[in-house]
Amino acid sequence: MKKHFLISLLLAANSYALSAQEMSQAILLKSPGNPAQRFELLDKGGQTLESTATMPVDVKQTVVKNEGKTIVKVVLTAKERVYFNFEKTFKIKKYTHAESEFLMPGFWYHKNMRSPQEAPSFKTSDSWQVREDRLSTPLTGVFNAASHTYYTVIRLDKINQDALTTHPSGEVILSGKTDLGFTGFKNADGASALVFGFPYHEAPKTYLRKLTLAPEVVAFEKLEKGETRELSWEISEGQADNYGDFVSKVWNYSYDRQQPSTLPTAYTQEQAKGILANFFKDSYVGNKELKYYSGVHMRTDDCNNTGSAEVGFVGRVLLNAYNALEYGEAHAQTQLVRNATAIFDSYLQHGFTANGFFREFVDFTHNSEPQEFSIRRQSEGIFAILNYLSYEKKKGRKHPEWEQRIKKLLGNFAKLQQQDGSFPRKFDDQLQVKDSSGGSTPSATVPLVMASVYFKQGGYFQQAQKSARYLEREIISKSDYFSSTLDANCEDKEASLYASTAMYYLAQVSKGKERQHYLEQCKKAAYFCLTWYYTWDVPFAAGQMLGDVGFKSRGWGNVSVENNHIDVFIFEFAAVLDWLAKETKEQRLAAFSSVIKSSMLQLMPVKDHLFNIAKVGYYPEVVQHTNWDYGKNGKGFYNDIFAPGWTVASLWELLSPSRTEEFLATAQK
Repeated sequence: MKKHFLISLLLAANSYALSAQEMSQAILLKSPGNPAQRFELLDKGGQTLESTATMPVDVKQTVVKNEGKTIVKVVLTAKERVYFNFEKTFKIKKYTHAESEFLMPGFWYHKNMRSPQEAPSFKTSDSWQVREDRLSTPLTGVFNAASHTYYTVIRLDKINQDALTTHPSGEVILSGKTDLGFTGFKNADGASALVFGFPYHEAPKTYLRKLTLAPEVVAFEKLEKGETRELSWEISEGQADNYGDFVSKVWNYSYDRQQPSTLPTAYTQEQAKGILANFFKDSYVGNKELKYYSGVHMRTDDCNNTGSAEVGFVGRVLLNAYNALEYGEAHAQTQLVRNATAIFDSYLQHGFTANGFFREFVDFTHNSEPQEFSIRRQSEGIFAILNYLSYEKKKGRKHPEWEQRIKKLLGNFAKLQQQDGSFPRKFDDQLQVKDSSGGSTPSATVPLVMASVYFKQGGYFQQAQKSARYLEREIISKSDYFSSTLDANCEDKEASLYASTAMYYLAQVSKGKERQHYLEQCKKAAYFCLTWYYTWDVPFAAGQMLGDVGFKSRGWGNVSVENNHIDVFIFEFAAVLDWLAKETKEQRLAAFSSVIKSSMLQLMPVKDHLFNIAKVGYYPEVVQHTNWDYGKNGKGFYNDIFAPGWTVASLWELLSPSRTEEFLATAQK
């Protein structure tokens, strides 16, 4: 009796599992000059997917299930010339769409509700599908908190080539062969569904440029008579405690599936710094009250200096001055040292407001500067100066005036910190809050930890700890990383990168259980940040410069939901990954750090290999790897305006992996 009961239970469970999901499919066929026709395809248990109408294409499918994974293979064979777009829907009946949260790595988190309705989010639609090269892994996941389970779908095919089209939206026939498909999710009669197919089909909108949605685009690939196209995907089921756990497990799965390898490195650390140092030489502007490196609002085709001096964010004047000083003294380049010293002296004399904030951004061309300040730029300015002061102290040179300036600014930080531990995103010189969002808080944690060590004052550390409690409670535990960058207010990579870095700093100066706690928080934020970085190489069409020069996207990071391009924003994050790998024995972290380090120097502008940049060492910024742009050039090229100030600073930090640990160790003595 018991045996029969167990068999009945197993049969019932299997029946439920089968009924809990539902797979359907369709094909769109287009005749040039005519609207496409849609054919629903029925699976009647054999290998052939059939339509009620006669079609000029055969569609065969095999589905193999094993241990929570389902591999779907589809083969299309043309009976005559056809132009097709194939799609599949995997409906998860047990997931209500309203309660589901989604992941498209490097582009979609939760429901993208931190993003404006002019960018992809639930504010515009609850169903989205996008071309695969928008994503750091060609994957979509859906998470259900009630059952602590999730499903993902990932493309298994090699994605090596792309083709141009004549129009950015509507029904478009590809100019040649592509390997790019699409992936996403949709509301299927109140249940969540994964949707995927080939070639790409973006709906309900396509995202053309910053805050610019356009009508959907459906691409059609041509198959000649007798020609076939093979497609494959893997659907995977898993369990996760929460959304953050889901994200980390999906990253590990993505890494294992994609197996990104390091690239051959063209430069040693010293060689790379030697090339980047040309930026310090050519961009120096010494005829204003503030001396600075011109690294903002520059044109890629001439790299001529502009009148914009910016302390942090994309300018990074002070951090570059420290880098130039250190490098210049180490290599007996006196002009670099003189210029860097002049920058520090000018900012000490003219670089602060009446109430002691950095003059964050000064536009000498238009004689203007904003009266609204940011916790991020101010924090990055303190970070640079504390590094400079620590370096100078080791050289036996003291700067009491600078120390007093920084203490006064840190006093302003104490006044700005909110009761919950957060720092407002923006404020004015009278400390009136203009944007109370706490998303930029981790950028302040870093210099507070540094100041506590450098000045040997516990109050700064207490402020850092208070900010960390806010980060853990409101950002890390909720996997809600947003509003760190200043040119967008949405889900972004930099928020999770800064959160992870902040916890890394706290762990370095803590002991015992407290250190372990910060390590765990660092790890959680790091996995979230990792999902922004590419595990694969997106394809380019012939004639798109990045493809023609052999560029590989693996190891580069997407920027934000609003700004769908890749860049080299890394700073200390690779060192954080290496430290986490050592502490946790998780070797994927170290391995991917190596991918990043090998990949991010690919577009180094040098003589005879300038990669469409006018000057040696002016590293490119806006790398447009998908069908999105800032209004210029599009996929395979850069925007015409760029900010090499921060790219040089970011890569310099990447090339100085022991800098943080040395600062904290030296300053603590």
